[in-house]
Amino acid sequence: MSRAFFVFNIFFDWISFDYIRDMLNKPVVSVSWLRDNLSNPDLVILDASTSSHAEKEDKRLIPNSLRIDLKKDFSDTSSEFPNTFPSKDLMNESARKYGVNSDSIVVGYDDNGIYTSPRIWWLFKTFGHKNVAVLDGGLPAWVDANAPVEQIYKRTEEEGDFQAVLNENALKSYDEVLQNSSSPESLLLDARSKGRFEGTSLEPRASLQSGSIPNSCSLAYTEVLANGHFKSEDDLKRIFSELVNEDDDLIFSCGSGITACIILLAAELVIENKKSLFDGSWTEWAIKQNLTIETDGQ
Repeated sequence: MSRAFFVFNIFFDWISFDYIRDMLNKPVVSVSWLRDNLSNPDLVILDASTSSHAEKEDKRLIPNSLRIDLKKDFSDTSSEFPNTFPSKDLMNESARKYGVNSDSIVVGYDDNGIYTSPRIWWLFKTFGHKNVAVLDGGLPAWVDANAPVEQIYKRTEEEGDFQAVLNENALKSYDEVLQNSSSPESLLLDARSKGRFEGTSLEPRASLQSGSIPNSCSLAYTEVLANGHFKSEDDLKRIFSELVNEDDDLIFSCGSGITACIILLAAELVIENKKSLFDGSWTEWAIKQNLTIETDGQ
């Protein structure tokens, strides 16, 4: 082997590795990127699809997918609120269980295109993991591209060494949101539908009234999506420019902390503003504000 060939190979390997890491400086990856990198040993693909999809006998999966349960594995199930942010210990335990290492490249997807997968991105990002992204278009885009599929989830071969480092600034508590509602220092964007925000549509949780947190703005998560993909950067910039000033700190909220991650990720794609999540979202707000409804059996 000539010295020039040896040097070229080293250079090519370095460029390839750097290319992968640079791509994950963006929190969304394309079907073509994922297909090109399926064989990367550092890649961990997490399927956060709804349980109805996971239980189908004829399900189609992205090869090497690991099935995760956001509500059980990555939520504090002892909380009275759904989808509650996990403790550092729980995040370590769950991430390691799925073979995630500190240097893993984590890509999340779901069967709705973009729905639960941004929650994966936000959890790992909030716990200090840099190499995490969402598959734009999710499983439907993968299937539409005639990319390879499997029917059986991968089994984790060995425990990972993931080490969570919490960014406390990424979370807002009820008390902080309460203070902000009367003396706004941050702009709160609500990902629920316009009807739920305005109190004209019912909440999916029958015991809760609909409505909105004072001094918040509506940005339904459907507004940042088109056919299961994030809208173009130009469209997203236009959407956020109509709501957000350059110096606004942003808080994101929804019903229980899932769809808020969609608009948070959309914002991450196009604006530099500081971003945080009110994890308890409308469920915690409504309960603590006594915005409840008597239902049969209560």
